[in-house]
This record gives sequence, structure tokens and C-alpha cells, in this order.
Amino acid sequence: AYERTCRYFARKTNSVVVSVGYRLAPEYPYPTQFEDCLTATVHFMRTAQDYGVDPSRIIVCGDSSGGTLTAAVAQALVTRRDLPKLRAQILIYPYLQCVDFNLPSYQQNEGVPILLRERTLVLGLKYLNKDLSVVEAILNGSHIPEDLQLKYQKWVSPDYIPHEFKTRGYKPSTTQPLFSKEAYTVIKPMFDTVFSPMLAEDSVIARLPETFILTCEFDVLRDDGLLYKKRLEDHGIKVTWCHLQEGFHGTV
Repeated sequence: AYERTCRYFARKTNSVVVSVGYRLAPEYPYPTQFEDCLTATVHFMRTAQDYGVDPSRIIVCGDSSGGTLTAAVAQALVTRRDLPKLRAQILIYPYLQCVDFNLPSYQQNEGVPILLRERTLVLGLKYLNKDLSVVEAILNGSHIPEDLQLKYQKWVSPDYIPHEFKTRGYKPSTTQPLFSKEAYTVIKPMFDTVFSPMLAEDSVIARLPETFILTCEFDVLRDDGLLYKKRLEDHGIKVTWCHLQEGFHGTV
């Protein structure tokens, strides 16, 4: 599915492109996928010169769940002193958080193929091999205890989405959902920063490399990209942002 895209990137950018064939769930449970990507990246960084690559010019890139893995790998590398620093990360409509499935983009694009609002959560739960009975509670926002709600609202909130992205069919929530301990117990692994890179501490975000983020208007994940852009910029990270006004998830 990705060979033509990778060849195109290599040709157009005059780059060496390494595509990681990470092992897939459910046969290989989470976080095998992240571990494979991190292992491949570290190996390439150590042997880059064997491929005629300048170790100071390595960029990680991914789309959709690959964007999640890219963000997680970039975060994992900020503390490594035995490796060169990443030159940049490229996040193409990435999934980045499990806190709020009622952000404007989730409401506006809940029925837009291919990534429907409910399907996004179902895929996440299947990825973690979790019970799907909690889907409704999570979509309602009942899965977060109050202390985490207070912590995460600094980073994940409709308040940080620019007004122009709220004009199309968005209704702000007026009530606080009742907390469900059952839903929280099931979804707890989703709060890990490998699964939800948006939830990394400020000390990690502040050390990330220059970033390119692509978002699409007709995509439930649009606001994940917008919120991550804000977090990075708040810490002085240079972000190049491309928004496809007619784009949808999977458009690449």
C-alpha cells in the first residue's frame, strides 16, 4: 500500500527512505508496533553513514496511526544521549489523544469516511485487545477521573481550537459526564504517552525537533493535529502546518 508513496517521497526529496514493516496487531499485541519502530529508528541512526546519510539530517514520518508512532518515537529519543538528535518529525493527520472524543472535529466529521468517530475508538480498543462494551461511556467522556481531567485540560480542550474551526456544526458540552470507574479501568493503557503522545509532560515536548503537521478539514483527527501544534509552539518548537481544506482522513 505504501511502496509508491515511499518511492515518491524518495524521488521528490532526493532522500533515502526507510519504511518500517512493523508487526501488526492483534497477532502482535501493543506496544510491539512502537518497539519495532523505535528499534528500526535507533538502528538506522547508528548506521546512517552506511547508507550515505548524514546522521544529523534524519527525519521520522508517519500518517494516521503511523503518525502516532512517529510522535511516540520522537518523544522516546529526546532523552537519548548516545544518538544524534532528530532533524525533524512529520506527522500526517496523526491520532494523538484519548481524552476528548467530542472535540469540534469529532462532532463535525463523525460520519465522514473512512475514519468515523466511533470507529476511531473501536480500532483503538481492538488495538489494545480491550472490551468494546465501554465505547458509549468513553464517547460521552465518562472515562476520565477528575484529577486527570484537570491535568489534561491544559492540553486537550476545545478552548484551544481556533474559532474558524468551530463554525461548522459544533455544539459545546454544557454538562460534566458522570465518571465511570469501569470505563477508566478498561481504557487506562490509552493514557500512556506511547498511545496518546499528546499527554507527554512539558519537559518532553520542549525538547522535540522541528515539526511538520498535516491536517484535513473533513477528518475526526483534525483537532489532534491543531492541539499538538499549539503545544509545540507554546514551547518554542518551530512548526510548519499544512491544512487541506478539502482533505479527508487517508487523503495521502
